[in-house]
Amino acid sequence: MATKAGQLKTEEVVDVATETTAKISADAQKAITDAAKRIEAAVQQGLEQVRAQSRVYADVATEQLDEASRMASEQIRARPLAATGLALGVGVLIGLLLSSGRR
Repeated sequence: MATKAGQLKTEEVVDVATETTAKISADAQKAITDAAKRIEAAVQQGLEQVRAQSRVYADVATEQLDEASRMASEQIRARPLAATGLALGVGVLIGLLLSSGRR
């Protein structure tokens, strides 16, 4: 088949198509890599924020537990018989609850 002067040869068309495909593929890979880097940075920033907030909550919880422990110790020292009676009552209640499932 004869080709006209203005027409491209089949090999030239294939070459142009291959180059275009390679360029599109490279551009897509770059875009995906850039997007992955942005996502990773956003996730890292979110994790840092969660860690910082968790530290604050943990510090507050530790302070509250220390205060509750201190108050409980003071009450036990102030009223040892009442504390013993309360512990005995709680123990009996737990024992009754646990034993009721065995019948």
